[in-house]
Amino acid sequence: MAEMIPVYLFTGFLESGKTTFIQESMEDKKFNTGEKTLILVCEEGEVEYAIERFWAKNVYFATISSEAELTKEKLTRLSQEHILDRVIIEYNGMWSMNTLYAAMPDDWGIFQQMMFADCNTFLSYNSNMRQLMYDKMVNAELVVLNRVPSVVDREEIHKVVRGASRRAQIIYDFPDKHVEYDDIEDPLPFDLEAPVIRVADDDFAVWYRDMSEDMRKYDGKTISFKGMVSVNPSFKPGQFIIGRHVMTCCEADIQYHGLLVESKMPVTCKTKDWVVIEAKIKIEYSKIYRRKGPVLNLISLKAAEEPENRVCTFY
Repeated sequence: MAEMIPVYLFTGFLESGKTTFIQESMEDKKFNTGEKTLILVCEEGEVEYAIERFWAKNVYFATISSEAELTKEKLTRLSQEHILDRVIIEYNGMWSMNTLYAAMPDDWGIFQQMMFADCNTFLSYNSNMRQLMYDKMVNAELVVLNRVPSVVDREEIHKVVRGASRRAQIIYDFPDKHVEYDDIEDPLPFDLEAPVIRVADDDFAVWYRDMSEDMRKYDGKTISFKGMVSVNPSFKPGQFIIGRHVMTCCEADIQYHGLLVESKMPVTCKTKDWVVIEAKIKIEYSKIYRRKGPVLNLISLKAAEEPENRVCTFY
């Protein structure tokens, strides 16, 4: 198997600080020790690279002018033109991340992904271009807020980032060059150690994601929440699905996220019924999931009113 070429991926919108960060990284002798580096530039901003300020003997630049030009054939050809130790990509914030992921050669692997944003426009961009913002944050390991003003709503910024990713570190980079790290804690809005974990109506999305990311910690736990039923005639007696509609970033991506319920007693609920369920979670293989997943062994079921917010969100 060919050795993977590490990709350092820098995303964000125009004038967000990507070029400056890459420039400073290349000037850092700890980062740039002569590695054969392809710098792939996917947008042209006001800041240009000052190549004379770093060791550029083994640095190769390539420009991708349009999203349609970003293809596997194009990137493979660029990769074959040089013997590369690594790739640095300055990605256009208006382009879909899926376009890049699909175009990456098989021997390229993302080593680090960072998103940059102007702190002064971050929240307005999120309000007006939520899908594009989410697209850049969801897989980022680091979100860097540049040009931080003296007064900034860190709670709101934290909430927006956490709506896309619970693992991304958040850094505030001030004009005087000092940086501060986001230290807001993210406690789960329910008690994992309670005899019955009670998930509030507005917390279903957070619980579902947390459970999906680490199912084992819920194995054997008893859970209670309100959900909408889905009954499939092909299921065995006593089996049904319960879940909620979840909006990840915008209305276009609203999806029903459901969990398999199994009951030893006949169940009379119908599709689209709202119920409050109490069940014990068992992580096991199911033909319905076609893999291991959370199976809810029913303890009790009660009819319920539709929640105030029919669609769940993360923020």
